[in-house]
This record gives sequence, structure tokens and C-alpha cells, in this order.
Amino acid sequence: MKKLSKPVYFTGFPALKVFILITGLALAACTWYVFANWLRDDSDVVWFSPNANCDLHTGPCSATLGAKGQLTLTIGADGRIEALDILPLEVEVNGLSPSQVTVDFIGRNMDMGLHRFGLTAAASGRFHGQGQVGICTQEVMPWRARVILETPEGKLGSWFDFDVIRS
Repeated sequence: MKKLSKPVYFTGFPALKVFILITGLALAACTWYVFANWLRDDSDVVWFSPNANCDLHTGPCSATLGAKGQLTLTIGADGRIEALDILPLEVEVNGLSPSQVTVDFIGRNMDMGLHRFGLTAAASGRFHGQGQVGICTQEVMPWRARVILETPEGKLGSWFDFDVIRS
């Protein structure tokens, strides 16, 4: 009598398991992408251009929020802003009374993940906290600091660009 051998799909490469794994990883990546973009959603923010000649490495930067007011961002770095350093953040708001202020650090030409930092109200119109720029993958990494104010009139914001040199 002839002995029966196992079917081919049990002895060879486990293709079905690999396809299930690849599908699971693809679904996880898609979920991460949707979730990250949902958290970063800024479609309800009214954006105002920053004032000219701004360098966050050397001093504060400001933006006029139309006829409503002005915001100023100060990053308390000792010299240049460096990746992974804990950075003291301060936002001063004039002419508005925001209930919440957040600062996002986003890569200008590369998705570097979500780096969002909520600030705490200190004195009238002043908010402070700490933030951190992610590790750089390029020799010079272009970043954008986005300041978003939540006000009774809606969300208002501005942005300030800076570069971090990999050390």
C-alpha cells in the first residue's frame, strides 16, 4: 500500500500566513496615516502669515492676527535649536483671550510624526511649556513651528520656519 504524503501547501512556504501578515501590516500603516492626519487636522484654523525677518534661533518671532491681535513665540534655546533638546516655549498673545495654546513642530518636507505641545496659561496673555524637536535624518532638517490659539471666535494660528543642523 502506498503512503499518502502531506498536501503541498503544508510542506512548502507558508504563503497564506505571509499574505495575512502583509495585509495586517498594510492595514496598520493605513490606520496610522489616517489617525496622524486626523490629529493634525488644521482645516478649521484661520492662518496668518508671520512677520518678516524672523529667526527663532536668535529671538522671538511674531505674527499679526489680522485686526484681532498679535502672537509672539519665543523658544528659549541656548544658541541654536538642537534636535532632542528640551526647549522652553513661551507664547505671548495681545488683543485676544485664548482658552488654549498649542505649538506643533512639523517637518516641512518630511513627515516627522506629531510633535504637539500644549502650553499652560501663566499670566494674562502669556503661555509657557516645553517642547522638543525630533531627531534629524538629514544634515539640515527644515522644521515649522505652528502656534494655534483656541479663541471664542475659533482657531487662529501662524507658523515660523527654522532649520536644525544635525550634530
